[in-house]
Amino acid sequence: MDAISSAQIAALDAADPLAAFRARFSLPEGVTYLDGNSLGALPRATADRVRDVIEGEWGEGLIRSWNSADWINAPRRVGAKIARLVGANPHEVIVADSTSVNLHKLIIAALRARPGRHAVLSEPGNFPTDLYMLETAIATLGGAHALTLTPRDEIVSHITEETALVLLTHVHYKTADVHDMAAITAAAQAKGAMVLWDLSHSVGALPLALNACNADLAVGCGYKFLNGGPGAPAFLFVAERHHASLVSPLGGWMGHAQPFAFTDHYEPASGISRFLCGTPSVVGMAALECGVDLHLEADMQEIARKSRALAELFMGLVHMRCAEHDVTLVGPPPGAPRGSHVSFRHPEGYAIMQALIARGVIGDFRAPDIMRFGLTPLYLRYADIVHAVDVLEDVLRTRAWQAPEYRTRQAVT
Repeated sequence: MDAISSAQIAALDAADPLAAFRARFSLPEGVTYLDGNSLGALPRATADRVRDVIEGEWGEGLIRSWNSADWINAPRRVGAKIARLVGANPHEVIVADSTSVNLHKLIIAALRARPGRHAVLSEPGNFPTDLYMLETAIATLGGAHALTLTPRDEIVSHITEETALVLLTHVHYKTADVHDMAAITAAAQAKGAMVLWDLSHSVGALPLALNACNADLAVGCGYKFLNGGPGAPAFLFVAERHHASLVSPLGGWMGHAQPFAFTDHYEPASGISRFLCGTPSVVGMAALECGVDLHLEADMQEIARKSRALAELFMGLVHMRCAEHDVTLVGPPPGAPRGSHVSFRHPEGYAIMQALIARGVIGDFRAPDIMRFGLTPLYLRYADIVHAVDVLEDVLRTRAWQAPEYRTRQAVT
């Protein structure tokens, strides 16, 4: 890309239709936050809402708040809001448990719904939890199924009449590569297989159209681009046509047809509610709803447009100013479809990222050598991208990453 002036950057920020959203997040002074794809920033409305739930609804209303504050319907209410972000009907999405637990539910439900088929398909390098949950679900069912990991460009050709389930992450967590949801879903369904999409790096970052793609199943988390807070509840989607035939393997009381009848026999609820399990986290649900509500005020097409623009700026500046320091782009090239993060490879990626964090530019590291930078359009400015590259170039030029304190691995970065 050609050099870009500070005046041009200021003009981009001044013309940004999403600029006003930045003030609605609590962002620490002196920090450029490029890790919202791992943990979203705190919406300012969340603290007051959570305080209301704790002090008013729980503190004053006590158990009455299950009805008076409508806690009991929160999984369906928030799920219906998320449905608007993923292109689904309100009654096809519910908030429950964690992404991992929801994967377990839907994997086993789907495999049981395809008796006689024993092939399960995913890709190498998929997010580890997705692969772990496939392995353990297959073991739970007795090991009759066989999991095959196929390179992403060969997935469609490996779907056969023996395939029961294809599990893929829509946006790859390291590279930001994007699968063609409509094409893969159609190819699998043509062979009689079902597809389960992990939307954890898509929801809130890209426009999604589950129903337009005729999707079967999906899961997603609430703490990345939806800004629901650490450990926020997750969600799952089941297309209405599958509601009667799929049954959750976790028959918790909240998923019962009559949860307050307290009968000894499990009878699954009708519709999406059968995929509830235990008592929902009311406080976590309230925090998540604040983040979802913020997204619903924004235009997802504008979010996607700004995400692409931030990515193009980031990639272009790094190519111009950091390529001589062995920094190479990972994932889609400029101009190609991508998720809302940018990744670069460097042999000393871990130490470089620690040096960046120490200087207030927070991204993250993914083994073995990837530096990952999340692009969250609701609160990132174009000027933030320029500043991040300024700091990256300085860390590389001065070899600041060689300091011993940046080379000791920590569990979380």
